Amino acid sequence: MSAVDLGALAADIAREAGELALRRRTAGYALAATKSTLADIVTEADREVEQLIRERLRSERPGDGFLGEETGAERGTSGLTWVVDPIDGTVNYAYGIAAYSVSIAVVEGEPHPEEWQGVASAVSAPMLGELFTAVRGEGAWLGDQRLTVTSETPAGALLGTGFGYDPATHDGDLVMVRRVMTMARDLRRMGSAAIDLSYVAAGRLDGFFERGLNAWDFAAGALLVQEAGGFVSRLELDMPRPMVIAGGSAVHDRLRSIISGEA
Repeated sequence: MSAVDLGALAADIAREAGELALRRRTAGYALAATKSTLADIVTEADREVEQLIRERLRSERPGDGFLGEETGAERGTSGLTWVVDPIDGTVNYAYGIAAYSVSIAVVEGEPHPEEWQGVASAVSAPMLGELFTAVRGEGAWLGDQRLTVTSETPAGALLGTGFGYDPATHDGDLVMVRRVMTMARDLRRMGSAAIDLSYVAAGRLDGFFERGLNAWDFAAGALLVQEAGGFVSRLELDMPRPMVIAGGSAVHDRLRSIISGEA
């Protein structure tokens, strides 16, 4: 199967999985009022969406590996691994906020971000009605619109970020925000790293930075940014919460300089 075919498969599965997530969330409003809690709905939806993705891949790509948020890692025999976040932005999902997504990437090489190379990816934001796709060497797309990162930020960069759930990490994250704001026009904190990275690829954000992301949080979005002409780096890999930064050349390099303490 070619990279383009893998991209088509990723897009098709992400679309189907996003539709399932949306149906379950809509039904969850009524169910939570009578039988369960929203936390239960989110947990069950996460598992069900990932199960759908796994079943599609077992059927169509049985030799590939799998790395998912809910069910862990399985090595394959093909040299390809699917990296999946069934619902990225689960707090938004629980509260009925539209900024959640299904994130699917297929990578080749060892199943570790520093050793793999992205092949294709898709990010479905079902409540927003958008599907972002990328194939290595073929660009990044929103429908039939080719995406390009921003190259000029004369008024300062509009940046996306996120914070971890552990309160012990918040002070450090806020210190970093204060440092980064020296280059920023403003800051957005939407709650889904996959959507943030998709927005960088689409030029809706100029850049993105966040500590403590897991591989499935950024695998699909990173390829989108790269295929849209941008750059993605992971910094402080020896730390418990490495940093991911992304953006066009100038914004990426400026972020890297500030976060590395060089500016």
